[in-house]
Amino acid sequence: MINKEVEKILLKVQKPGRYVGGELNSVIKDKKDVDVRFAFCFPDTYEIGMSHLGMKILYGIFNKVPYIWCERVFAPWLDMEELMIKKNIPLFALESGDAITDFDFIGFTLQYELSFTNVLNMLKLANIPVKSRDRKELKQIVVAGGPCTCNPEPLADFIDIFFIGEGEEVDLEVIELYRECKKENKTKAEFLELASKIKGVYVPALYDVEYNDDGTIKSFTPKDNAPKIVEKRIITDMDNSYYPDSFVVPNIEIVHDRAVSEIFRGCIRGCRFCQAGFLYRPVREKSVDVINEQCHTLCNNTGYDEVSLSSLSSSDYTQITGLLEKLNGWAKEEKVSLSLPSLRVDGFSDEILDKIKTVRKSGLTFAPEAGTQRLRDVINKNVFEDELIKTCSKAFNAGWNKVKLYFMIGLPTETYEDVEGIANLAQRVVDTYYRCENRAKGKGVTVTISTASFVPKPFTPFQWFAQNSGKTLQDKQQHLKETISTKKINYNYHDADTSYIEAVFARGDRKLCKVLEKAYEKGFHFDGWGDCFSLENWLNLFDECGIDPDFYACRQRDFDEILPWDFLDYGVSKKFLIKECEKAYQNTTTPHCRLKCSNCGAVKYGGGVCFERR
Repeated sequence: MINKEVEKILLKVQKPGRYVGGELNSVIKDKKDVDVRFAFCFPDTYEIGMSHLGMKILYGIFNKVPYIWCERVFAPWLDMEELMIKKNIPLFALESGDAITDFDFIGFTLQYELSFTNVLNMLKLANIPVKSRDRKELKQIVVAGGPCTCNPEPLADFIDIFFIGEGEEVDLEVIELYRECKKENKTKAEFLELASKIKGVYVPALYDVEYNDDGTIKSFTPKDNAPKIVEKRIITDMDNSYYPDSFVVPNIEIVHDRAVSEIFRGCIRGCRFCQAGFLYRPVREKSVDVINEQCHTLCNNTGYDEVSLSSLSSSDYTQITGLLEKLNGWAKEEKVSLSLPSLRVDGFSDEILDKIKTVRKSGLTFAPEAGTQRLRDVINKNVFEDELIKTCSKAFNAGWNKVKLYFMIGLPTETYEDVEGIANLAQRVVDTYYRCENRAKGKGVTVTISTASFVPKPFTPFQWFAQNSGKTLQDKQQHLKETISTKKINYNYHDADTSYIEAVFARGDRKLCKVLEKAYEKGFHFDGWGDCFSLENWLNLFDECGIDPDFYACRQRDFDEILPWDFLDYGVSKKFLIKECEKAYQNTTTPHCRLKCSNCGAVKYGGGVCFERR
């Protein structure tokens, strides 16, 4: 339902379809019939937010409850924001067109540290007090979930409740508690104290932080009976967990415009830089029949002709060949293509290749992550150069002529020799193409290498490492560019400046709340976008606040330092992470979870790969 005032300005913005709602499968309820209204806010544009699987799942599970109405809210792009401010139009939800000031919950998903300024800016656009302490009543409860809540401290002053871990169950428990507290006329403070007793809930207002003279944390103390350690929530039975039978189908093109089926959560591999691989332990798979039914139902209910099988490493699904065979049973006949993102070099079998021939041969993507075997051992990638060459050879002989290779620059212990190794590996892939007898005739090969700058993240074995300086990262990018000797290799790289600010907030503490508050006051937003990001502006802001960003991004930490996220329990012990960090220094690898249990701690959840028969 389009707000009348919004309708008047739609022709003046670049993409009106972002703001009109009314899409197929969107949920409309009567306000009189619901007790709780939930504004699900994605702190980025419509095209990015509508591609996010977590939003699709929670939107469906909330709206299945008769007394909850969950609506979608996205950050308006610059042109729309300017007009909204000029015309005094507050931030609104797409389903009803209502301002989100009318809602009980304002919920944010935190996928990326550089979206933090958008969180505050969206509250500002909604005319909702930004600081938690200034929202006194039992309404407009601001909550947040997603991977960035594994270090919630830089947003501690602004968020009432953080959901730690997977949200399907804990979110509903908190909403039900709120409904009861509302009926009983309890205060916001009473509600928050009760909510803090629910497993997976972190209420920052119920914790005090004390600092040492050197700026590190001295103590982290709960009050009002809040738990000392907040343990993540996890869904152990994926077959019986909720999954939507339809998605809201966008009216405009979005980033990932296809049906998506989640085939498992977690990752067995243990790459030492990868936060998701540790946050979502243990691996929990869905069965072939459940995935097949969910895929077919989604295609029927949305009209999509492509299904993406979502996971951190698709080829690690134990029944991947049987699954593809089952899906192809109807997909071929109904002209639905299957997409397998996140394929590993060592998991690309002939059987998989045969089953995904329906995929458009636009290119295949692999992630060796490092250019030399020594550095791949440091990061525990457990992938070998010959495996990559063998895999590329299979693909080239089957008709592919484009390959994308993802790497990281600035990894712990990296040398310039390791950087040169990236170009050398890409060159070997090019040479492999021309040695393949069955390659696509009359076509050249294109190998695209992309490098992201390493960002040390919480709950990884590399959480203690210092990030390379911006200058060092830029020098390494330039060195790699100069090492490439053929036009058949394209090189793309992620801006080192944004990675620096990402590292600051990834490992930051509550002192950064002051920086974020000033950032939103000065109009910082969409910092993940090159159009809006300015390192100079950020550095000036840190200077104004008397905070050294290098303290968070470029400082090596000791194992005995209290880290800002140490009070959270994601199931992986600090002892295990330290052991993995020490093995990195020794260039020593750790077998993956299906080969050998490494006693990370995730066995305590009582399900998944920890209890599979090996």
